[in-house]
Amino acid sequence: MGLGAFTFVYGKGYAYLIDDPRSCTNCHVMRDNFDLWAVASHRTVTCNECHTPHGVRKYAAELRNGVMHSAVFTFRDVATIRIKRYNQEILQANCEDCHRLMVGVIQPAGAPRGSYCFTCHPGVGHGF
Repeated sequence: MGLGAFTFVYGKGYAYLIDDPRSCTNCHVMRDNFDLWAVASHRTVTCNECHTPHGVRKYAAELRNGVMHSAVFTFRDVATIRIKRYNQEILQANCEDCHRLMVGVIQPAGAPRGSYCFTCHPGVGHGF
């Protein structure tokens, strides 16, 4: 239990519990994403507002992502970290939630059902 607590503090696991975007840079592989976000059109929106579910479900997603990230950082090449289907669904739901009026107008007009906003708008959140 002591080793687990030490690892949590040393690895800054508590960063998963706060909404400060700078905490994402605890993982050096996120530095470029943070730098791009800082100049992007969505720079006033925190990482969690886009990348985690709203409400209590946020903590379950953070726990899941924390465990997955820890496994990758420990046992694999960090370059293999890519957004997975689970997180794509969360991101899409948050796009639709914030842009509800716009999505309601454009979805029937031409965007194929089941497509993701970030497929056509890949640089909105991170400015690339």
